[in-house]
Amino acid sequence: MSTTEIKALTADEIRTAALQDLCELVRDAVSDGASVGWVSVPSELEAATYWRGVADQVQSGAVIVLIARALSKVVGTVQLHLSARPNGAHRAEVARLLVHLRARRHGIGVALMRAIEEAAVQRRVSLLVLDTRTGDSSQQLYEKLGYTLAGIIPHYARGTTGILEPTSIMYKEIGNISLE
Repeated sequence: MSTTEIKALTADEIRTAALQDLCELVRDAVSDGASVGWVSVPSELEAATYWRGVADQVQSGAVIVLIARALSKVVGTVQLHLSARPNGAHRAEVARLLVHLRARRHGIGVALMRAIEEAAVQRRVSLLVLDTRTGDSSQQLYEKLGYTLAGIIPHYARGTTGILEPTSIMYKEIGNISLE
């Protein structure tokens, strides 16, 4: 794939310039079977409503959204959900790593994950957690990037096939771990 740019989005960019691409990205992911909150492909309105909600979280400082852009199109995204709890300020959740079907197998997922880890370290986060469909190619990606399987929860979420599927909970320690 041509040169890929990774950048953080502002809430306003999510609501305006990037909204259509982000909606297409989530619709593409769900149509390919990704388990990212929907059991069927969301309508354009549902996808836009979702992304506007994410924009509100970005505006509040609770979430960071990164995108990968190639040829001026958004081809991937990932989110970092920062903990709002005082006893959890050192941890965050990685969520919604999505790479458009036409852009897969070009290192975009790895680039997004490395960038989100860097963003986490800049915010003094030392522990990342995530969940992913058990046995999915995304789980293999996370393992390759050094994430450790903490456990598997059976029947965790209904997949796009309608069947309750297990999820794998994974974590990775990054940066300096503060015991203060």
